[in-house]
Amino acid sequence: MTENKQIMKPISVYIHIPFCVKKCKYCDFLSAPADKPVQEAYLRALKAEIESQSGKYTDYTVQTVFFGGGTPTAVEAAILCEVLQTLKKYFNIAADAEVSMEANPGTVTAEALVQYKKAGINRLSIGLQSANDEELKLLGRIHTYADFLETYRLAVEIGFTNINVDLMSALPGQTVQGYEQTLQKILALEPPPRHISAYSLIIEEGTPFYEIYGAEREENPYLPTEEEDRLMYENTVQILSQAGYERYEISNYSQPGYECRHNTVYWRRGDYVGFGLGAASLVNNVRFRNTDNLQEYLRGSEYATEQEILSVEEQMEEFMFLGLRMTNGISKEEFRKTFGVSVEDIFGEIIRKNIKEELLQQKADRIALTKRGLDVSNYVMAQFIL
Repeated sequence: MTENKQIMKPISVYIHIPFCVKKCKYCDFLSAPADKPVQEAYLRALKAEIESQSGKYTDYTVQTVFFGGGTPTAVEAAILCEVLQTLKKYFNIAADAEVSMEANPGTVTAEALVQYKKAGINRLSIGLQSANDEELKLLGRIHTYADFLETYRLAVEIGFTNINVDLMSALPGQTVQGYEQTLQKILALEPPPRHISAYSLIIEEGTPFYEIYGAEREENPYLPTEEEDRLMYENTVQILSQAGYERYEISNYSQPGYECRHNTVYWRRGDYVGFGLGAASLVNNVRFRNTDNLQEYLRGSEYATEQEILSVEEQMEEFMFLGLRMTNGISKEEFRKTFGVSVEDIFGEIIRKNIKEELLQQKADRIALTKRGLDVSNYVMAQFIL
């Protein structure tokens, strides 16, 4: 679509692919295995939603696109690429847009990667989680570390230069040394990934892991202790920093210039629209979410079943607790321009308290978590919910 001469506003697009080969034991995302007819019906409905909703966004330019799931690469590549072509047909896509896709080893072929790249995918996020095959099996992953290495090799050979690798720590039975070995193996890749997302396992209620292990680490014989969890976290920061990665968000590290632009939109409260089952959106301070009922979604009669108009107070809260996830924190001037008051007028007492406790720091225009504050970020950010 050709851009209009009017001033275009930036927006990001998330596309949810809710299918996977097999649901992992720790996963609480909206995803499940499905046969090919169901996948094809879903992707037809997805393209229909993109077309039917596009008229609302004619004065926007799409800066980032993210295919998430589920496992997008579990779906036939040609059909998935049709979804991106539909988006390009009905939306204004920036020439330099970041177009990301989650990919899992065991679901990717060389032919599919060629199709993704030709269609315009320019960033891959590969879900490895661990370089230890026993840990992968325990997690319920369908791949081995060797499968990951083959996927990574193919992606590099085909020309993907912006690759993220997802890792998880504090897994059942995992040792501090074992997790460090995973980190070192990833850094030894040639070339090393531009971006690494490193998360500590959170055991969510309703997952098989919750039934097996429960949620508490304290005195749990199957899970690393809180001390071991903390050491894995500290090792991540130290090892990746020494390897030249910048920690730009609590759990995300990148080589300079390779921050995930799409996720940064979330943390900075930019506008984004989600397409697909259960997909969430934030546009003009209105949050809305698609139905998570597959049959309702396939009928296409109604998409956004939940809507919330955010109050100014809620916008301010989100500005703080989302913005503080970024290591460079929030801008006081941006807060003032957005809300017409200073951040000190609203949160001054909380800010002063946390600066005194050395959990927040102020540098010129910015307020950010300290190193100590990053370690207890949930505690700090919860204080900004009035």
